[in-house]
Amino acid sequence: MASSNNSQAKAYWQANLRLLLSLLVVWFVVSFGFGILLVDALNQINLGGFKLGFWFAQQGSIFTFVILIFVYAAKMNALDRKYDVHED
Repeated sequence: MASSNNSQAKAYWQANLRLLLSLLVVWFVVSFGFGILLVDALNQINLGGFKLGFWFAQQGSIFTFVILIFVYAAKMNALDRKYDVHED
């Protein structure tokens, strides 16, 4: 019984880390990749009168971060229910 509980806890933790790392990669690509590394290429495109590289550096990374918070909360709720560790 304890071995089954331990393996379920390990699977839950691995799923949690996989989710966290994937969201961090998205945040890194948007904030560092689009806002810094690819800014020159993205500045060739205008969005609402502003260059797209500038927009990602100023607004896009913040919007992406807020969206990722909601995605993380929804996915963690689903993981909690899957592994039966929810607080309901």
